[in-house]
Amino acid sequence: MKNHNTPSMLFSRIVLLRYFSTLIVCGLAVAILMPTLVIAKHTLWETDPELENRGRLLQDAEAVDDDENGFVSLFDGESLEGWSGADGLWSVDKGCIVGETTAENPLRQNSFLIWKNGELADFELRLKYRIESGNSGIQYRSRDLGEHRVGGYQADIDVANSYTGILYEEQGRGILCGRAKQVEISPDGTRTESETPTCDERKFLDSMAENADAWNEYVIIAKGNRLTHRINGFVTADIIDRQTDKSAATGILALQLHTGPAMKIHFKDIRLKRIEE
Repeated sequence: MKNHNTPSMLFSRIVLLRYFSTLIVCGLAVAILMPTLVIAKHTLWETDPELENRGRLLQDAEAVDDDENGFVSLFDGESLEGWSGADGLWSVDKGCIVGETTAENPLRQNSFLIWKNGELADFELRLKYRIESGNSGIQYRSRDLGEHRVGGYQADIDVANSYTGILYEEQGRGILCGRAKQVEISPDGTRTESETPTCDERKFLDSMAENADAWNEYVIIAKGNRLTHRINGFVTADIIDRQTDKSAATGILALQLHTGPAMKIHFKDIRLKRIEE
C-alpha cells in the first residue's frame, strides 16, 4: 500500500491542528471573560448616573407617547379667550389662531400672544402650525417683559426652515441647541455637544420641503432641566441646561410674531399636559 503521509501533508496537518487549537482557546477565553465584561458594563452604568443619562438621551427623546390622556386644549377654536396679544396682530380664522403682520404696519419689536392661565414647569405641549412667510416660534418657561414682549426658551419656526426645530433663548443666551443636536450646558455655561445626531437632518428638511403647505406637528417636552423638541416625528433638539443662573424651571407660554418682512402663521390643536413629579 502506498504511503500518503508525505512530509508536506504532515506539515499541513500540523498547521490545521494548531489552527483549531487556537480557535478552541479563543472560544474558552471569550466564554470566561464575557460575564465579567457584562458585569463591568452594568456596574459602570449603575455607578455613573450621568453616563447612563447621556446614553439614554436620544432613546428617551424618541419615545413620545401618542396617547392623548391627560392633555387639555388651550384654544377653543373660536376665540382668543385665555390669550393676550397686541391689537390687530392676532385673530381666529377657520378654527385656527392666526398671527399676521403687514408691510404697511411692520413690527418694531417682536410681539407675542401670551397664554394667560398660569405658568408651566414640567409639561408636554403639542400643537400644529402652518407658516406662510416669515419667522415665528413657541415660547415656554418664559418671562413676561410687558407690552407683549417675552424672554426665555423658544422652539423656533421659520418658513425657510433655516432655524425650525432649534432651541433659541429670546432676550437671553441666543441659540442654545442647533437642529439635530444633543447639547449639555454645564453650570458655568460651557456647552458640550454629542457626536450622535438626534435625527437625520437631511431627511427632516426633505420632508418639510415636500409638505411646505401642510400642517406640521410640534411637540415640546420640558422635564427638569431637560428640554426636547420634536417635529413630525423627528427629534430636532435635545438639551440639558444645568446653568442654573440662566436657565428657567417655570414660566409662561406664548406664540411669536417676528420683526422684519410681512409674515403670517397659523396655529391649531394646541394641547397641554402637565407632568407631575
